[in-house]
Amino acid sequence: MSDNTTSLRTSSPTPQTTNLRHQLLLYLCEATELGLFMLSACTFAVLLFHPASAAVRTLPSPVVRRALMGMSMGITAVLIIQSRMGKLSGAHFNPAITLTFLRLGKIGVSDAIFYIAAQFIGGIVGVGLSVVVFGRALASPGVDYVVTVPGVSGVPGAFTAEFFMAALLLSVVLWTSTRPRLARYTPHLIGILIALYVMLLAPVSGFSINPARTTASALFAHVWTSVWIYFTAPSLGMLLPAELYLRRFGKHPSTPCRPHSSLAADFHAHYFTHRHLTAHHRGFTKASLFSEH
Repeated sequence: MSDNTTSLRTSSPTPQTTNLRHQLLLYLCEATELGLFMLSACTFAVLLFHPASAAVRTLPSPVVRRALMGMSMGITAVLIIQSRMGKLSGAHFNPAITLTFLRLGKIGVSDAIFYIAAQFIGGIVGVGLSVVVFGRALASPGVDYVVTVPGVSGVPGAFTAEFFMAALLLSVVLWTSTRPRLARYTPHLIGILIALYVMLLAPVSGFSINPARTTASALFAHVWTSVWIYFTAPSLGMLLPAELYLRRFGKHPSTPCRPHSSLAADFHAHYFTHRHLTAHHRGFTKASLFSEH
């Protein structure tokens, strides 16, 4: 009896258990990533735009404060992408990116569903924690839960801005991550783009390019103005360059023939590739959008 008990206690986890734990860890990483991003957004919004903040008195120019906000969010994105959890999960923290990776064949349907669910939950938790920390300050004019609504150019301008930002972001990711010499700079380029987006286009659309990010803010602000824009424009904007990529190179490239087909081969080497999540005993190795080789 004791021998059997000892055997049960010392037996290693089954492959199915190991695989499930790893998948759950990936989903938790995605939730945490967007949660941290939203917590950072709320924090810097309060510090830079709350009417009673020192920054408003010291830096009266909204352009300067918006530039600082952009830099803060760009740095936040880079830190998340380069963190251990970002490298493990692939650092999507955006349903539009996950849907695009699904189209590219880089993630399976079930994993995409759980990734997206985790991202929505993480964003909501991030804003919720911000409410606990900042209280009514988060609802003040100029902060308003960092909600995203059409700005100076109305609905057409907001849709165009969100589509453009998403398309450019995904195009840069595709371009750099398929080139070994540039792949390591992909996170930094994303950070630069985010900083510029906030500084230049936030007055037009509020800067979202992320349906989960918009939902998290809207849920607490009770503001759902033209929310459809923030679901459709980012998704369509990212799917466009992905579709062009697929039409040029396909999901399963043939034998490389430089220079063009090698781009597809490099893409498969550098891009997020846990379409089939396997257990460690089957030789699972993490692969990330921003892997360095």
